[in-house]
Amino acid sequence: MSAVSRTQSGRRAAALAGAALLGACTTVGPDVERPDMPPSLADWDGGALAALDAAPGADKGGSLQQWWRGFDDAVLDGLIAEAQRVNPTARAAALRIMEARAQLGIAGSSRYPQGQQLGGELLRVGQRRAGGPDSSIASAGADFHISWEIDFWGKFQRSIEAADAGYLASIASYDDVQVLMAAQVASLYCTIRTTEARLLIARDNAAMQRRSLEITELLFSTGHDAELDVQQARTLYLGTLATIPPLEAGLRQAQNALATLLARAPGPLPEMAAGRQGIPRAGLRMIVDLPADLLRRRPDVRAVEMQLAAQSALIGVSAAELYPTISLLGAVGLSATSIDGAPRVLDWALGSGLLWNVFDHGRLRHGVLVQDARFQQLYEQYQGAVLNAAREVDDAATGFARTGAQIVLLEDAVTAALRSLDIASFQYREGLNDFQRVLDAQRTLYSQQELLATSRGNLAQSLIAVYKAMGGGWEQGRSRPLLDDATRTRMERRSDWRGLLREPLPADTVVSGERRP
Repeated sequence: MSAVSRTQSGRRAAALAGAALLGACTTVGPDVERPDMPPSLADWDGGALAALDAAPGADKGGSLQQWWRGFDDAVLDGLIAEAQRVNPTARAAALRIMEARAQLGIAGSSRYPQGQQLGGELLRVGQRRAGGPDSSIASAGADFHISWEIDFWGKFQRSIEAADAGYLASIASYDDVQVLMAAQVASLYCTIRTTEARLLIARDNAAMQRRSLEITELLFSTGHDAELDVQQARTLYLGTLATIPPLEAGLRQAQNALATLLARAPGPLPEMAAGRQGIPRAGLRMIVDLPADLLRRRPDVRAVEMQLAAQSALIGVSAAELYPTISLLGAVGLSATSIDGAPRVLDWALGSGLLWNVFDHGRLRHGVLVQDARFQQLYEQYQGAVLNAAREVDDAATGFARTGAQIVLLEDAVTAALRSLDIASFQYREGLNDFQRVLDAQRTLYSQQELLATSRGNLAQSLIAVYKAMGGGWEQGRSRPLLDDATRTRMERRSDWRGLLREPLPADTVVSGERRP
């Protein structure tokens, strides 16, 4: 066989060997699977939430996307939309998505040759001799080196899977912030409205009690009443006045907290100046999801699920270190000098390399165990997140149901207290009883009105807690740009993001183990 034939046969053999090598690539480590629900929730029917669903008059087929619209309050709608857009925590969550996109780009680059080095040199070397002629030589050279580690064991594929799951986890965390923003704004809004209503009740009762005090003072001055009636009336009046400053302080603190959520300076919100006497009211709109699906769709649960998927892939990355790395190597270089007759030289090299850390004394094997232990920790964290979600749903639904029952009783109690005050006042004017009956009736009326207003506020808070526990309110964040124009412009001016800042989010969530849209 000629030398040319032997060379061609060798090239064909190398090509076939390379093709077999690439075809034999595998992926070590476990494939991601969606974690199971905790066994104790296998037959969970929703608990107190299911009881609400079965209650007469329950609004079926509701949507969680913009649950706050059930309050029919345009001011609340605008505040929630503003907080979800401008709150610093929400903006930071959006920027973490940008970071995850960049990390995914880094992981994706491993599909291509990892080592690419282009070098060159241009030299002029000279020599000066005493009493002799000067001499100099110019030389130039350029070279290019490339190395490509074949993903024989799926290490790079697992890295991409981990980065992809991390990207999805960052989106789920962003969704969770959207849920928190909606719930926190609605909660503070209801706190402000409830406090405003309690202040109105306190001031109205104080005005009524002041009129009674003035009557007793007049009667005492004319000798028709004892001083005891005056002092008792004054005690009740001043006691009611004393409840106003703490309410005013609580109102301002709630206003400051809401302003902070909206990235505004502390203080009252001008758009809330109207409607101070109204505590938001809404009914519970039940959704048709099964309890297990309800818990799984919560953004905080999805975030842990995606973190679990990322950690599963990292087990494969660590396991691949146990096996040899196989790389393709190549280099080409061109050099020339200014010496007369010197040839231009083209150097090249092509081959493969193998590196296997055989004697690592268990370091790599224990590295796999570290990643596996972290996976199991996240698995238990997922179980805990689902159990906590179930508890929050049941707690909120129980609070909503019991507070609603309490309000029915309190409304009757307030009606009875008003009637009692009318009767006591009439009998006092007719001389049928003493002033103590009037004072007792006024005290009872204020107590029941205050309790009713507080309970109505608690009912709204419980309703908000139900929707938060069900994970509602994140969908609108998917349709808005993640970054405002000013932030995007600053970042693009500072670094070459190449469209990553403008890439839209997937419209909905994904199932663990599936590629995102």
